[in-house]
Amino acid sequence: MAAHAAPFAYVPNEGSGSLSVIDTATDKVVAEIAAGKKPRGTVISLDGSTAYVSDQPGNQLVTVDLLTRKQNGVIALGESPEGVGISADGRWVAVAVEETNDVVFVDTHTRRKAFVVKVRGKNPEHAVFTPDGKYVFVSAEDGESVDVIEFAKRAVVAQIAVGARPRGIGFAPDSKTAYVAAENSSEVYVIDAVNFSVRTKIKAGLRSNGVTVHPDGKRVFISNGGDATVSVLDVASNTISATIPVGQRPWNMALTPDGKKLYVACGRSGTVSVIDTDRNLKLTDIPVGKLPWGVAIR
Repeated sequence: MAAHAAPFAYVPNEGSGSLSVIDTATDKVVAEIAAGKKPRGTVISLDGSTAYVSDQPGNQLVTVDLLTRKQNGVIALGESPEGVGISADGRWVAVAVEETNDVVFVDTHTRRKAFVVKVRGKNPEHAVFTPDGKYVFVSAEDGESVDVIEFAKRAVVAQIAVGARPRGIGFAPDSKTAYVAAENSSEVYVIDAVNFSVRTKIKAGLRSNGVTVHPDGKRVFISNGGDATVSVLDVASNTISATIPVGQRPWNMALTPDGKKLYVACGRSGTVSVIDTDRNLKLTDIPVGKLPWGVAIR
């Protein structure tokens, strides 16, 4: 059972305490892995051997061996961890911890908590590394802002005002532009990730939340929880070029490495919708566990 045999998609299910494993070649669930009581943010190590999963009631990061498909460790965090990010070199995992307004950094070499950065925004949800690893952007659900942590300084160096209830964050491949969904204002903010300023904002679907950037950097996908759709943002024109119906309460998403398929966790449907990104067409809905929170693909 090799983790590299196919691009697997791993889906943390908040309501059933598991990771559903989808074979992206067949779009079938091939395994269910126990992963804490309420798994949320999930990232995969560069070699595809380990998943790092935040467990909200356990206040911990669960590690899962993806070769044996068994949980093999825990790392203590703060109260109510949620979004998890991983650096491009795979060395660092960042976890947004809601109740303490912290981002906890875990060293994947030692599998220990290395340091903690206090953020200014309240109730941080996502902590995402820029592709070049220099910064971590943190969305604060109750702060109408995005904090910017400079990794080398281990400190917040900027705060960017955005719309109400910012959620998902994605970056252009060159690290120069960030895209942030503001759920309560149903907008996507296009941010200069060098000067830390808002370039523009774009109206998305109702209750926009998840953000994923295509590897070609030309398209950004935004999940809209209120109207069960995914919007496609054309980067060149900063306009919505397509709207794709998916399951109910679409949340966080992930693309296959080649960018050809997008997997969208649909919490209220208990499914993952699969989108053909060339045709902007939903291919299928895959039943998974209860309340899927997101998708991780290495």
